[in-house]
Amino acid sequence: MDIKKLPSRTTIVMENFQLHFGMLVFAVAMIWKATVVETKDGGKEFIAENMPWDADIANNDNLEIEFNGRMSGDSVPSCTATVEGVNGGGSQSQNTEHTPTPTHPSIGGTQIQLVTSNIGGSATKYDYAKALELSILFYNAQRSGRLPANNSIPWRGDSAVNDSDDGHDLSGGWYDAGDHVKFNLPMAMSTHILLWGFIKFQDAYKQAGQTNMMCDMIKWPLDYFLKCWIPDAQSYYVQVGDGGADHSYWGRPENMNMNRPAFKVTASNPGSDVAGDTASAFAAGYIVFKTICGDVPYANKLLEASKSIYEFAKNHQGIYSQSVPQAATFYGSTGFKDELSLAAAWLYKATDEERYLNDAKQFHEAGIPWALSWDDKKIAAILLLYEITQDNSYRNDVMTFVRSYKPGGGVNYTPCGLAFRDQWGANRYAANAAFIAVMAAAEGIEQSDFVTWALTQINYILGDNKYHISYEIGFGSKYPEHPHHRGSSCPITTTECNAGDPGPNPNLLKGALVGGPDNQDNYDDRRGDYVKNEVACDYNAGFQGALAGLVHFAITHDLPAAPASKCG
Repeated sequence: MDIKKLPSRTTIVMENFQLHFGMLVFAVAMIWKATVVETKDGGKEFIAENMPWDADIANNDNLEIEFNGRMSGDSVPSCTATVEGVNGGGSQSQNTEHTPTPTHPSIGGTQIQLVTSNIGGSATKYDYAKALELSILFYNAQRSGRLPANNSIPWRGDSAVNDSDDGHDLSGGWYDAGDHVKFNLPMAMSTHILLWGFIKFQDAYKQAGQTNMMCDMIKWPLDYFLKCWIPDAQSYYVQVGDGGADHSYWGRPENMNMNRPAFKVTASNPGSDVAGDTASAFAAGYIVFKTICGDVPYANKLLEASKSIYEFAKNHQGIYSQSVPQAATFYGSTGFKDELSLAAAWLYKATDEERYLNDAKQFHEAGIPWALSWDDKKIAAILLLYEITQDNSYRNDVMTFVRSYKPGGGVNYTPCGLAFRDQWGANRYAANAAFIAVMAAAEGIEQSDFVTWALTQINYILGDNKYHISYEIGFGSKYPEHPHHRGSSCPITTTECNAGDPGPNPNLLKGALVGGPDNQDNYDDRRGDYVKNEVACDYNAGFQGALAGLVHFAITHDLPAAPASKCG
């Protein structure tokens, strides 16, 4: 609905903004600038409240209210919209009858445009497509370097544009978390996971209208990795910034002027884990830019980089955080065979060359992983090997992993139902496991059961929790206001800010997933509590992929009914 061209300053109070459909609609799940407060007539009528900041509309201003309804069947229902309070009184309505063509009738000096469309699919408790859209914005808020003309984050500007080493340009990439260090291990892991979900659930991104945004967002770290990898010198830059010095600075990246040293791995100081992870990102990126984003020359560039950095990782084996001790305190690696197995599997998918599949099997490590994380990619390699080979041994390992996260499987649960693997980024681990569950379901492994379990975790994060809040910032009407994030917490009008300021962050960090509650569901929205309120690139990666998976299963009518919340 587009209410526009108001003749004078007018107050629109939508206390009874109503949508009445001619047939059953399971949910008006995607609605922007309004909140559904009541459902009537068995799912035919929805009453929504307008957001208070849109109540006062000036002359010639636009007020757009977009909504999507989910239903069964292929017919487009009629819809009547009733707006209470236009120009201070009365109710007016506009009907559409099975037509995608906008209409513009005049109502009390106000014009209304209403379009109904049928997206089909299963009903959803939460708007997973909107949550996915917001997650993309979080990654754009993490951008380092000179920002593009289409920068989607108004409070961000150019920063760290002079990152370099001996004249070699290292600008770009993503800041890791609430700080301003660029760590390639978690950045590459995040990039690969995001690309994997994009490949598997292309329909979800299309449905959410986010395909182009995703192509734009994911190219940013890939461009940076291409700068970091120097094949002729057999060297790969893996970190920019000193963690200790960086963590002593609380301010916007735009105002940062400290020394930012760069660290690299080489043939004599190897880093097979970080190089292998980057090879996976490059190979997955090749598939995405060739088949989805439509940039074949760039895709070919990524494939060549994937091949060369994989050979570097394979031929010069070692743990990167032993070669670069400056990374060990923050992202110390425990091994590299999982990253090599995963990289080889991705290169097989990209090239169909048998040697890569042989390598993937050779580097594969037996055993059920503890988690999918920035350090541990075993389950990702196992699932990709199953996708390639359809070997039941890999299938069984995937099933065992997901079942280990389900109730009774060994992972502890909070009273309200979050799989609590670890206090550091509790939401992250649950979301990563949910991502594996929906990816496995897409491969035909325990589809209904695994998707149902994934729903319990993602729904917990989005509101089925003790406080009925969304742990994704900007989703819904209640979410954390004090994330541990320097750029978000510092006003753009000053060069100084205080981490201890009790007020909400002045810049909304849309889409960021905060660390989450403790093992009793307790959560404190306090900036100084970086355990519960930290945000990071790897926190959002599996979460975004899981969201895409749920949208996919909704589109295909395969999304199970939402499990009941354990917290009412």
